[in-house]
Amino acid sequence: MTKFVRRLQRIGSSILVSLPKEWVDANNLDKSSQVELETGQDSISISANKETRPTKELVISYPLPKEENIVANITGAYLLGYDVIEINSKSIIPGKDREEIRNSMRRLVGMEIIEEDASHINMQFLLDATTLNPAKILKRMSSIALGMYDDVLTGLISDDKSNLQTLSNRDVEVNRQYFLLVRLIRSTLVDKRLANVFNLENIDVLDYRVAANVLENAGDSIVELSNFIFNFSLSKEYSKKIYDVVRDFNKLAEKSIDAFTKPDRFLAIEAISMHKQYEDKLSLLRTSLGTKKQIPLDFLDLVYMFERIAQSWADVADLVQPIYNE
Repeated sequence: MTKFVRRLQRIGSSILVSLPKEWVDANNLDKSSQVELETGQDSISISANKETRPTKELVISYPLPKEENIVANITGAYLLGYDVIEINSKSIIPGKDREEIRNSMRRLVGMEIIEEDASHINMQFLLDATTLNPAKILKRMSSIALGMYDDVLTGLISDDKSNLQTLSNRDVEVNRQYFLLVRLIRSTLVDKRLANVFNLENIDVLDYRVAANVLENAGDSIVELSNFIFNFSLSKEYSKKIYDVVRDFNKLAEKSIDAFTKPDRFLAIEAISMHKQYEDKLSLLRTSLGTKKQIPLDFLDLVYMFERIAQSWADVADLVQPIYNE
C-alpha cells in the first residue's frame, strides 16, 4: 500500500484535498467522477465508486437572451439536480454579473465555485446526497422558522423591537434549506439508490415537496408579521391579549413536524386537535372584545396573521397518511 501526504485546502466554505494522480488514472476517474468515502474515528478511506449515477452537467452560454436571468438559470439547474454547472462566455463576464452569480451561490447549500477566470465559471455540488436526510432538513426549516416566531412574540410585548428587523436575514437560511430539500427529493424520483437510502416512495416525495413549500411560505409570513409589529403601534393591553393566546404555539408546530417525519398518524391527530383548540382560543379572543367596530383594525390583522402562520404547520400534519383497516 502506497502512502501519500496531502495538504488540505479551503475553497469557499468547503475543505478539499487532492487525490494522487496515479490512483486517479488507474481507476479511470475524472474531475466529475464520484468516489465513496468511509470514515473512522481518526481515519478516512476513499474507494472508486463504480455504481454511482452519471454526473449531471449543464453548460450555460453567456450572455443569455434578454428575457432570461442568470440567477434563475443557476437556481433552476440546482433544483433539477445538476452536479456541475459551467458558465462559458466568448468575452469577459462583467463584474456586476459575476457578483450576481456569486450571490446566487450563497443561496444554494453545497454548491461552490471551483474554477473561475475572466470568461468562465465552473460550479459543482460538493455534498454527497446519500449523507443528507430529508427529515432533518425539514426539521431544520421548522426550527429556524420557530426561532423567528419566538422573536416576533418577544417584539410583540417588548418596547425594544429592533430585533424584528433582522428576521428577513434569518429567513434566507430557511430558503437555503428549502432549495436543498427540493433538490434532494427531486433527485430521489430519478435515482432509485437515493429512494432506497431515504426509504421514500413517490407519494412520500410529493408530500415532502408540499411540506417544504408550506414551511418556506411560513417563514415569509413570519417576516411579514414582524414588519407589521415593527411598523404599527398596538396598545400593550391588546398586545398582551394576543401574546397570552399564541405564546405556546411551538408545541403544536413541533408535534406536527414530528408526526410528519416519523410518520405517525396518532401524533398527527394530536397536532390537528391542538390546532383546533388554538383556533378556538383566537376566535374566542375576537368575540370577547365586542363588535368589530370596537376592536382596533390592527388587532384583527394581527390575529389573522397568527392564524395563517399556525395553519402552515397544521397543513403539514394533515399530510400524514390516515390509517386504514384492511
